[in-house]
Amino acid sequence: MKEAAKKVWEECLDFIKDNIDEGPFNVWFAPIEPVSLEDNILKIKVPSQYFLEWLEENYISLLRLAMRRTLGEHSRLFYIIDSPIQKQPLPSTNRPELAKQSLALPELKDPQLKNPFVIPGIREITVDSQLNLHQNFDNFVEGESNRFARSAGISVANKPGGTAFNPLFIFGGVGLGKTHLAHAIGVDIKEKFPKKKVLYVSSEKFTQQFSNASKDKEKNALNDFIHFYQLMDVLIVDDIQFLSGKVRTQDAFFHIFNHLHQNNKQVILTSDKAPVDLFDIEQRLLSRFKWGLSAEIKAPDYQTRYKILQNKFLNDGTPINEDIVAYLAENIRTNIRELEGVSNSLIAQAAFNRKEYSIELAQSIIEKSVKNHQSILTIDHIQRIITDYFNLALEELHSKTRKRNVVQARQLAMYFAKKYTKNSLAVIGSQIGQRDHATVLHACKTVENLIITDREFKKYVSDLESKFSD
Repeated sequence: MKEAAKKVWEECLDFIKDNIDEGPFNVWFAPIEPVSLEDNILKIKVPSQYFLEWLEENYISLLRLAMRRTLGEHSRLFYIIDSPIQKQPLPSTNRPELAKQSLALPELKDPQLKNPFVIPGIREITVDSQLNLHQNFDNFVEGESNRFARSAGISVANKPGGTAFNPLFIFGGVGLGKTHLAHAIGVDIKEKFPKKKVLYVSSEKFTQQFSNASKDKEKNALNDFIHFYQLMDVLIVDDIQFLSGKVRTQDAFFHIFNHLHQNNKQVILTSDKAPVDLFDIEQRLLSRFKWGLSAEIKAPDYQTRYKILQNKFLNDGTPINEDIVAYLAENIRTNIRELEGVSNSLIAQAAFNRKEYSIELAQSIIEKSVKNHQSILTIDHIQRIITDYFNLALEELHSKTRKRNVVQARQLAMYFAKKYTKNSLAVIGSQIGQRDHATVLHACKTVENLIITDREFKKYVSDLESKFSD
């Protein structure tokens, strides 16, 4: 079988070599090794998952044509990844590796199945769940800010697709642990239900895959893309807000979502906004996002920040005084990402410069790497700066007058509130004259346009920016 495979692959390579330049041939085809040939199925070994995806995106038509010329119309390829990326668990957790999942695909009219992760032309495919074992429930620190979302996640992990939490919609600001929780749910499901097909994908990756499938001239490429996602038992889509404005991508996701939900498959979504605050997302999708449970993760309180830092230093094997941990927890209030960034910098500075851990060292790192949180802007503060700048009363800013100077001041207040605070559009509108979220969105777009087209208006924005940074 090995010799037969080698002979067939050499014939394929002869054809391929005649149709592409020598450089790409040496990079993308020379490293491939034939493994076996049986029943017109040629198994070949590729160096990595990235290598496989590149072939899929750039040379699939050429490969398919070479196979058909050599083995006939019903020939098929089976790809074996020689060195798949290994994801090792943290030393503190005793979790087994997540095995690659083997999916037996149903019979299709077109046997050349295309999906985002494997090459077409095969009957069995290998899919990486894309889960990060470093992000699990064992190292997800629970606190008041995330307890509800974590509890909902555990319920879903215990009974995926079998609770009222479908979809589970996790939302919150940047760096608060949404992605960690999403991965933790997936890892737990895979551990408890090894046969379930679990897949994590970012919305950017999903969008790119959809774009590639749409451009593919093969007749069923787009249908095969949708069909692949419909095979999942658990689908986790991170940062769903990035589908905003992408109408055709949303349409594809709508069909995937409907199929999974109707078949009691679990859908988990993360977003930086609640469903009600998402814009440029089709209403039919938004209504489905609200079918299950929306769970918010908020900025961690002091106790949670302290525990996160304590665990971080413990896992890193770094003995550190409790006073320093308390100082860091008190002075870094934004998100978990900044907590981890400052703690990493502290460890590095102490090691490289051979300094003792101290509050003074922690203070100097915070001053260099973290924004001045003593002057965190609020909607009220922004409105005071705007009204002072334009010499207006707050009541006038909130009024229904259509005077040009007041309207522009109001629009600027909404624009800067959206830019500098983490409040939703609905909250911003309610605090600036009881406007709705659509008015805020319109104001922000108007300001962005005027910055480009109106020189005087651009100066207003520049002057105000300097006041907000003081």
